[in-house]
Amino acid sequence: MELLQHLRVVDTVLLSPPVPAPHAGAPPLPLSGLDADRNVLDVTFRTLRFFPPPPPPVDPLAILPRAFAAALDLFPALAGRIRDTHVVVVDGGAGAVPIVLAESDLSAADFDTDSPGSALLDSLAPADEDGGVADGPALELQATRLACGRVALGMRVAHALCDGAGATKFLAAAARSARGQGPPDVAPVWERQELLGPRRPPRVVTPAFDRVLVLDAAVARRGPYGYGAEHEQQLARESFHVSDARLEALRARLADEAGLRLTTFEVAAAFIWRAKVKASGASSGEVVKMVYSMNISKLIDPPLPEGYWGNVCVPVYVSLAAGDLVGQPLSATAALVKRSKKDVDGEYVRSYVDFQELHRGEGVTAAAGSAVSAFTDWRRLGHGEVDFGWGGPDAVMPLSWRILGSTEPCFLLPYGAGDERRVRGFKVFVALWPRAVDGFREEMQELLLQQQSSAGRL
Repeated sequence: MELLQHLRVVDTVLLSPPVPAPHAGAPPLPLSGLDADRNVLDVTFRTLRFFPPPPPPVDPLAILPRAFAAALDLFPALAGRIRDTHVVVVDGGAGAVPIVLAESDLSAADFDTDSPGSALLDSLAPADEDGGVADGPALELQATRLACGRVALGMRVAHALCDGAGATKFLAAAARSARGQGPPDVAPVWERQELLGPRRPPRVVTPAFDRVLVLDAAVARRGPYGYGAEHEQQLARESFHVSDARLEALRARLADEAGLRLTTFEVAAAFIWRAKVKASGASSGEVVKMVYSMNISKLIDPPLPEGYWGNVCVPVYVSLAAGDLVGQPLSATAALVKRSKKDVDGEYVRSYVDFQELHRGEGVTAAAGSAVSAFTDWRRLGHGEVDFGWGGPDAVMPLSWRILGSTEPCFLLPYGAGDERRVRGFKVFVALWPRAVDGFREEMQELLLQQQSSAGRL
């Protein structure tokens, strides 16, 4: 089913910061060391949210542009363009942020939110620019009113400006405006270089990066995701429904075996990483890596202010020979993931920023020919705060698959507020090579809800 046959563009509204905007006409704004990490800098991230129908006579296509214009006043850098490691903010009147307003004769029942590879879902958000991050607006939006009254909100944003938490701050500010509540209680904070810029001179005190990061001339030329579209098109994108009860039973058993307190994430990441590697058929001596993002807002001194909306996570790596990963007890892998967190402190953050600064242009990568599985947890990003006045999102999902230097990520996702599975578990989206899909499905059976085949239609 081609969405374009069922989509009518009502209008494209161009939003700009006010004149004079706080940053418009000023020198380019330098990004932070975490924003300028090329694994982030080379990414425009696309997301999709489905909202319940607003009550009549509320017109979401009239309300949303005004709400986002008000939020843009507070986040003017989103009206900019990424230039190298800086943001150039466009002045008022330039129409820097487009929001496409559309209608569809399809209803929510026609969209399967448990199908991460769906072209139908993909068409509900702004497409990536052909020229990459530098050639497009830092932010684009698309709001589509469906035949059933529900609203699909797609967003494409330069990852260098914000991560999931920062994007949620912007969306929540727009939602507050739509509800007539005014600006957020805590004002947005920009000071990227002051708070997370490299030291002068840069210095790497933490030595762990040398064990997992290498310099690659090919990555320097083409970027960390330079495999090309064909590479990503070959990957399968699968959805799984994980049972809280089954995962908790596994967590308790592994914690007892390891003699440690283990979190749900540590156990889920260890289990899924092992399952991916086992299903891939990697040779015993091949070095495989997992990477996950860790919030450092409170780890550095001084802590980041509450209103800071830039990237606030550093990548944390775990590396093993495939044979060791598959052969050792799962409790040992979960313990390894847990121990990796202990290495992350203020010095780790500063050293990571400085390592990037010292080797900028030399192709910093974790891949070096080995598989890298990325993990990111969206279950506590505050999605419920994004309520434009008629309820929080029924579903939130990623449409981009380039994170943390990997094109084979795993997302832990919450169910929407109205989904009865919400009280029983969470959703996993994962990218796999097709040859690994059947084996991975078999490995995952231990954690799944019984209703694995239940569809995710709204």
